[in-house]
Amino acid sequence: MKTLVIGKEDRYRKYMPEDIPFVNQTEMVFCERGSSDEALLEAAWDADFLAADPMTKVSGNVIRNMPNLKMIHSEGVGFNGFDLEAAAARGIPVCNCKGVNAGAVAEQTILLILALLRSAIVGDRVEREGGQIQRKERMMVEGIREVSDCTIGLIGFGDIAKATAERLYPFGCELVYTALHRKEAAVEERYHVQYLPLDELLRTCDIVSLHIPVTEQTRGMVNEAFLRGMKRDALLINTARGDLVDNLALRQALIDGTILGAGLDTIYPEPTTADNPLVDLPRECADRVVYSPHIGGITTSSFRRSHRMIWQGFADYCDGKRPRNIVNGV
Repeated sequence: MKTLVIGKEDRYRKYMPEDIPFVNQTEMVFCERGSSDEALLEAAWDADFLAADPMTKVSGNVIRNMPNLKMIHSEGVGFNGFDLEAAAARGIPVCNCKGVNAGAVAEQTILLILALLRSAIVGDRVEREGGQIQRKERMMVEGIREVSDCTIGLIGFGDIAKATAERLYPFGCELVYTALHRKEAAVEERYHVQYLPLDELLRTCDIVSLHIPVTEQTRGMVNEAFLRGMKRDALLINTARGDLVDNLALRQALIDGTILGAGLDTIYPEPTTADNPLVDLPRECADRVVYSPHIGGITTSSFRRSHRMIWQGFADYCDGKRPRNIVNGV
């Protein structure tokens, strides 16, 4: 058996579950993310299994030219760079690590919410500069919203949104959600959420948080019309994917004051550069944005869970079992 791994070898070695026999039975070939199709095929055209960083590209060309390929597994939840149709055409299941980082991303969502409500980044800077009392006096006049003062809208209601709702409920805020299909009453009761159509959610929520995958329907959905539909003192949180946001539309909304601010764990494209329109903001609105470097789902525990899921998935396939979390319908 041979396994092609597209991603950092040191990361895979660190989190490799040695108690799964398959790990010691397969020959592993490591290639860096961003390797060309030619380099991947030269390194491991005859591989039986393929594991890939969720941000990488696994093309149809690679899939079609690996005659022994039996299964593909994302290292994370994402898989939008993988050619699902090419894999399905050959009967090759593509799997992801559904749910493994839900709690971690939920924590990051709440971190960004709190950082924005408390102006944490500005406060840290001003404290270091010796302007503590002036900043405190200003914030007492301008006001500080508590989480319990807010209605928070979750767009999408999968694993991460549910974990976010669980963690937000004790703050005492009102929680609403929208999704393609409304959930059963028992689910809404369990997570203390109410359903609203998207336009009503945008119109009523103080904080809007994105928790949906990137599809042809959702790519760029946070556009000018979406942002105009939000309250002028509302905050946008994105711990999902940068591709969901029209960068120029959000930039203009922040400059114009169409919305108050944003907390962004992910920005399109990656790697984020200093001249990205959502980073290179005018000073008057820059302090109303909080960034984190797409770290929401990369906690130590989530990596341990995901890498166990990858190697157990390959082992299950070899044992004739159906892999978990197949995303391409095979």
